[in-house]
Parts: sequence; structure tokens; C-alpha cells
Amino acid sequence: MKTKIYYKVLTLFMATVLITACSEDFLTIEKTGGIPQDEFYQTDAQALSALVGAYDMLQSLYGQDWNSMWMVKELPSGEINCGGSNSNDQPPYQQLAKFNYTPGNVPIATVYETCYKGIFRTNNVIAKVEDDTPAKAVIIAEAKALRAYYYFELVTMFGDVPLVTLELSSDEYAKAADPASAIWTQIETDLTDAVADLKVKSQGDAWRISKGTAQALLGKAYLYQRKYADAVTQFDAVIQSKEYVLEKNFSKILRKVTEFGSESLFEISYETNQGNQWSNFVWGNGRRQENNIHWQLCGPRGDGYFEGGKSGLISGWGFAYPTAAIFNAFTADDSIRRKASIMTEAELIALGGDYRNSGDLPYDCEGFVRLKYGTWESETDLKAQPELNYGTNVRLIRMADVYLMAAEANYFAGNEAAAHSALDSITTRAGVAAITSSGEQLLQDIKHQRQVELAFEGHRFADLVRWGDAESELGSKGYQAKHALYPIPQKELDLNKNMEQSTLWR
Repeated sequence: MKTKIYYKVLTLFMATVLITACSEDFLTIEKTGGIPQDEFYQTDAQALSALVGAYDMLQSLYGQDWNSMWMVKELPSGEINCGGSNSNDQPPYQQLAKFNYTPGNVPIATVYETCYKGIFRTNNVIAKVEDDTPAKAVIIAEAKALRAYYYFELVTMFGDVPLVTLELSSDEYAKAADPASAIWTQIETDLTDAVADLKVKSQGDAWRISKGTAQALLGKAYLYQRKYADAVTQFDAVIQSKEYVLEKNFSKILRKVTEFGSESLFEISYETNQGNQWSNFVWGNGRRQENNIHWQLCGPRGDGYFEGGKSGLISGWGFAYPTAAIFNAFTADDSIRRKASIMTEAELIALGGDYRNSGDLPYDCEGFVRLKYGTWESETDLKAQPELNYGTNVRLIRMADVYLMAAEANYFAGNEAAAHSALDSITTRAGVAAITSSGEQLLQDIKHQRQVELAFEGHRFADLVRWGDAESELGSKGYQAKHALYPIPQKELDLNKNMEQSTLWR
């Protein structure tokens, strides 16, 4: 008992000494760990760190499990069937392929939300980084170009959406949609500003937006608005910069060996070196995934169906099978692009592979293997869990796309000679005859070249919609006029009482 009293008295004494002897400075504890937002954005390094956070949302946009922008763009395109184990596998994706999606579709809602998360981060960089060093000027320009990219996706996919360029207070969160024209104006302003301060590709870091990226995006924005002369100016600037050259080997354009290569203007980077295992893989949070799980999801289904032989492919989970329609779009002389894009069952068998289980093809498979963004054995980590470590980058803009957009813009601007010049670069690499047509047939040839050159790259559906061809091309699959835009997500309507559903979906 005495011992207990002694320790209580000693403890009280020591506490009294500490309280009376310690100075006020001693009791003032320095902050550790995170830096308060109002003290951040000061140095070049801090500004770059904030910018990387804005880029990070691109990985999330395309890499979140079962909520990928690539799938949202590709599934309605007519280039792929949904696939899976059956018609009930991943219902939200099945809905996108069959045009029976609603405002409750989760992948659509995730794309919408993730774009705004990216915009929030770019807004912070633009508003809070002082333009007081050359490095910061470039960082602000990149943030503006990124913001323009996110808004481009929103306005082309959803139409009228809220325009937010500043940090909002809580009572401003419920913001009504702005007209699409206002979004386009902001896109043009941001990209014009960005072009002035950005570096050309050869003078900057490969993974960062360059002057050519912003010019190509601005040209694309003009093209979508049918401002053809303005679009031509931007595409010509990219072409004449000599900063970009078509890869010689078409079969390598979407492979790891050409990432950030001569043809790349803008791409999203993924890694194979995380060493993911089933025990530590991060599900449900694309911002923490440096790999892209969708390349595994969209590989040819295993479970006794697929054997790659000497193809270099390994099995996936059976989504995104090529359609016969896209296979048949390639003409007989277009073998270079076709064989780099799609493999037939006969070609797989010739390589010692197999595509059938008990004589049957997998669900939704028409007998073709997609090679672009394929499950390449060389592009994952075989020492870890191969399914969870695909690092193939997503190419958002490559030079072939710029040439094709330049051809289209020149055609509509009345300069067929320039359109032919741009097309020649594409057909020469493809090993097909030069296009010599004119008038309406030239336009059809430009459209066809976009279809076969950019197959499986996320462009086809948007092209069909803006050309007014979607109903004739996709009507048999369920496309209706309302599908020209995706519906405003129901989640957004529930949270924001000032938002209204798109007119097409009311």
C-alpha cells in the first residue's frame, strides 16, 4: 500500500515540475506529416506534386475495376461484344453493349465523377500555384490542358454539364448545368493559354503534356464543333513541328516497347512492377492502382477455352471480343493493320493455340482474338500474379489520329489536296494503295481509314455520333437517338437538385 502511495506522489510531483518548468516554446509542438493546403503549392516541387495528383485521375479514369472509360467508349462502338462467362456477367457492361443502360449505370456514373475529380485537382493547381518561376508556368499550362481534356470528355459524352473553374464553397455545390457552348469556350481558352507556355515534346518529360498535345486537343475540339479552318491550323502546327513520327511497325504501336515513343502525343502510364498478388491487390480504388486490371478482364477467356500457343498471349477473363463487323472492315490488301489488330481462330490454331472448350467458343465470341491492348505475356509480371500486373499504357492521342483528323478537317474546309497529303502518311505505313477519290467518296474513305487504323482505341463510337452515322451503323444493336449522349448519372441528380436530366433522356 505504501508503495502505491509513493508512486502516486512521485507521479504528481513530476507532473508539477513539468508544468511549472516547461517554457511555452517547449509546449508548442511543430506540425509533422502533411502540409496544410494554405502552405502548399509554394515550391516548384510542391506544384509538380499537385500536378501529378491531377494526372493521377487519368489512371483512375481508365483503370478502376469494372468502371473503365475504355469500356464505356468501346462497348457501344460495334467493335467489341461484351463477353464474360454469360449474359449476366458484369451487368453494367452488358447494358452498355446492348444500349439498354439507364441513368443508374455505374460505369457511366464513375466516368462522370472521376472527370470532375480530375477537374477539382487541376483547379487547385491553376488557382494556387503562383506563376513566379518558369517551371510553375509550365505546370499551370499543363493543368489547364488537363482540365480541358476532362471537360472535353464530359461535354462530348454528356452535353450540358456544370462548369467549375474555382474551388466552391459548400453552399455552391448544387450547381446547375451550363450549356455545352460554355464548356467548349472554356476548353478553347484553356488550351490556347496552355499552348503558349508548354514545351515541345523533345524538351520536356515524356509522360507530361507537351505543346503538341495541347495543339492536337485544341484541333480536336475545333473539329468536333465543325470549326474546320481553326482545326486545320492546329493540326498543321503539330505536323510541321516534326516532333512526332509514325512508328514504322504498326504491330508495336500499342505495345510497351513504344510507350511514350515517336508517335505518342498523350498517353496514360501503367506499371508492371508492383508485384501484386491476390493477397494485396487493391480492389475498388483506381487511384491506388498503377496497373490496369482491364487488360486482364478483356483478354480471351481461359477456363479451358484459350491456349495461346506461340502467339505471345495468355488467357484473360473473356470480355471485349472483336466483332465480325470490325474484322470485315479490313480490306484484303490491309493485312498489316488487320493482323496487328485481330487474330482469327485459324491463325491462332496455326500458332499451336486453341479457342474452344468441348467444341464451343466462349460466350459472345465470334471466333476472333483482339490483339490491340491484348493480354501479352511480355507486358505483365510473370513472377508475381500475371492477372494483376498488366502495365500496357492507354494511348489517348497518337500521330496517326492527328493525320486522320487533319484529313477530315481539310476535307470539310475545302482543301482536298491537303486531305490527301495527310491520308498518304497513313496508307503508306499500312501498305495499302493511296487514296485518290474526291467528293463524298473521299469523306467515306477518311471515315474508313479512321475505323481500321484506330480500331479498339476508343474513337469509333464518338466518331459515328458526331458524323450522324450512329443510327445506321448501330441501330440493329439497339442504338436510338437518345444514345448520342450518355444520361446524367442518377447519383448526380439525387445529390444535386439543381441538375436536370439531359433532354434526350427525359
